[in-house]
Amino acid sequence: MRYNSQLKKLEEEKQQILLNASIRFQEEERNRIAADLHDDAGPLLATARLYLNENLVNQEKAQQLQSIYSAKQIIDDAILLIRNISHSLMPPTLKNFGLESAVNDLFQKISGSGSINASARFHDYRVRLKVEQELLVFRIVQELVNNVFKHSNAGFIHLTQNNSGSNMYFRLHHDGTGIVQADFEKLNQSALGLGLKNIASRIKVLKGRIYFEIDPSHTYYKVTIEVPMEALI
Repeated sequence: MRYNSQLKKLEEEKQQILLNASIRFQEEERNRIAADLHDDAGPLLATARLYLNENLVNQEKAQQLQSIYSAKQIIDDAILLIRNISHSLMPPTLKNFGLESAVNDLFQKISGSGSINASARFHDYRVRLKVEQELLVFRIVQELVNNVFKHSNAGFIHLTQNNSGSNMYFRLHHDGTGIVQADFEKLNQSALGLGLKNIASRIKVLKGRIYFEIDPSHTYYKVTIEVPMEALI
């Protein structure tokens, strides 16, 4: 009975950690959106209002047209900004076509930039994750790719997906400078590595695991994301 009680307590603590991580994600997203709207969209719309003030009717026709045109340009910029904020919350390709299409689209754009050779291949994605799980995996992949860009000086980056047993795996390979599991754990305990902390929190919500390692040949680094298949039900 004591053993079962301890197990129950540990399970409750685990669920609380996952809940806290999920709440933290939501709060971070809300804060980011609020900052974007306040710092970017707000000033744009305020500037447009200056062009469309009550003195507009008293201006010469040519000046009126110029003020209206300037206000229109600024409003168009605000619309584009708000659209980008909306897309950052749920990328259209991910929403409409799923994780495989979204990842392939991301890697095609990266490769098309000419800065790095990027490719992705899904081997067995007949059973899709839930939408919220796909978004979590996509955000993890985005963060990992961003870290490769910022820190690794890699020439190629490649992602694969496959299933094995009761788990689904996403593996990211690159030939730049990387980290191993000990580095990941250390950075998560420090004040640095905010991006890695976000990855770790998302992994907790997925009830998965993540592994950072270097190939025995020391020619490339690999990051493995493990998602339990039972989490898909």
